Amino acid sequence: MIPKNESPRSGIADAGYSRFELRAAYVSLFSMSCGPRRDGECLAQIKDIEEIILVSNEKAGTITTAEPTVEKETRSEEELDLPWQVVVHNDPVNLMSYVTMAFQRVFGYPREKAERHMLEVHHNGRSILWSGRREPAELYVQQLHGYLLLATLEKTG
Repeated sequence: MIPKNESPRSGIADAGYSRFELRAAYVSLFSMSCGPRRDGECLAQIKDIEEIILVSNEKAGTITTAEPTVEKETRSEEELDLPWQVVVHNDPVNLMSYVTMAFQRVFGYPREKAERHMLEVHHNGRSILWSGRREPAELYVQQLHGYLLLATLEKTG
């Protein structure tokens, strides 16, 4: 143990300094919101808030509140796993070679397949590039948007 007026590193006495401990201070939300003076309006707010709080452990500084409400998923997993289609729509801005290159990079298509889809988009106004689960389909649409192509996600059926 270090004496009160002695430095822990050098052994030289430090005039006027003493050891101290840091302790976590508990500050309630109520005292922060009301300040040092608590008028009638503030006390009414505290009473309203106390109805929500079930347990307050001042020593640990924790507050347990009422159990949160959990919303139920309204869609079934089967509905989410239905085949989804990644559709690219025609736009007058991008060059045909650029669109072909984007299809090759995003989907890993060979050049011939990418050109076939590019021509389908050019002539028909749209092309279904991929079909499958929703999560990978969302990723493909996001990647196509990164190439500034107009792509959408559509549910089959």
